[in-house]
Amino acid sequence: MKVAAMRVRPDRQEQRLEEEIERIRTSFGRTRQNWSLQRERIIRAFLQEEHITIRELYGRLNRQGDRAPLNTIYRTMRVLCEKGFAQARRFGEETQYDNLFAKGDHDHLICTKCGYIVEFEDATIERLRQQVAAANGFHLTAQNLELYGLCADCHAVDAGLLHRL
Repeated sequence: MKVAAMRVRPDRQEQRLEEEIERIRTSFGRTRQNWSLQRERIIRAFLQEEHITIRELYGRLNRQGDRAPLNTIYRTMRVLCEKGFAQARRFGEETQYDNLFAKGDHDHLICTKCGYIVEFEDATIERLRQQVAAANGFHLTAQNLELYGLCADCHAVDAGLLHRL
């Protein structure tokens, strides 16, 4: 099992960012969707994170002096999801947008008490997905596995409370 972690040299990281932006810009052009400086700033800020909420993205843009209306951020993120560059995942109260450039297909362990999320990849799970899909005549275009429970810290706290009673 591989837990996702990305360590890239800064110069290589900047090169990857520019390549990703160019790939997205090309995709927008193929579908005749508008490309604007404002949209590029939203996408650039999004690509610098592995996952982010709309509220966090809005705050990041404002702190950088790149103000963008919330409706433009929502529309841009919707298009990125439709084109397969991002994936919307609902964890608790807010939707988080996963940057699929930063990581490939992955799954999640989610603590139901504190909201802590562990992202992981497992080749065995991926093979099983493919086998199940093929056995049922499906070609997978997306996947989403979320496992819910208590993280080690919350479990320890709950176990400690139970022993005191």
